[in-house]
Amino acid sequence: MRVNRCVRAWLLLCLAVTVLGASAPAPAHGTGPGPRAPVSPPTADPSVPALARAWPVGVRPFVVRGWEPPETAYSRGHRGVDLAAGPGAEVRAVASGRVSFAGRVAGRGAVSVELSGTGTPPLRTTYGPVRASVREGDEVLAGRVLGTLETPDTHCGPTPCLHWGLLRGTAYLNPLSLLPPWLLGTGPSRLLPLDASGARP
Repeated sequence: MRVNRCVRAWLLLCLAVTVLGASAPAPAHGTGPGPRAPVSPPTADPSVPALARAWPVGVRPFVVRGWEPPETAYSRGHRGVDLAAGPGAEVRAVASGRVSFAGRVAGRGAVSVELSGTGTPPLRTTYGPVRASVREGDEVLAGRVLGTLETPDTHCGPTPCLHWGLLRGTAYLNPLSLLPPWLLGTGPSRLLPLDASGARP
């Protein structure tokens, strides 16, 4: 009888810890050491193929702020994700495509890349604030350096970050949808096939 009571008490304690742990808010993350920001697999979006081959900065950066789609085209929201990275960090194309814009918008450096083979209108990734090292019309492969992260502006507050966006036409989408499970860290790593030149895509 006493053993059964101990087992029940232990199970209730484990359940309480699990529930409290799951409902606790995620800690704030910066660029320093510590646990990575949790990256939940994005809701499946059939219009966004998981074709990315690299994160735009780092190996698996902290997500400072996630995707918060607005209720309407004019509502408040967060039309992209913020990834922690310091000024001067290399910003890379996540997938192959063509640079559709490289310049400044309202004094802020920005680069946009139309992704190859993603329909009409094509998916377009955006990166900012970036000092571009590519020009409009350049063809880029996944992993190609597009520029370097500029001194942070007010968008990310005290934590320097890259704002990464994804659009189809004028509709904003969750850029994390481009990342396959092995890049999100939610699935097993796998080798990519070699292309005709013997290099990995």
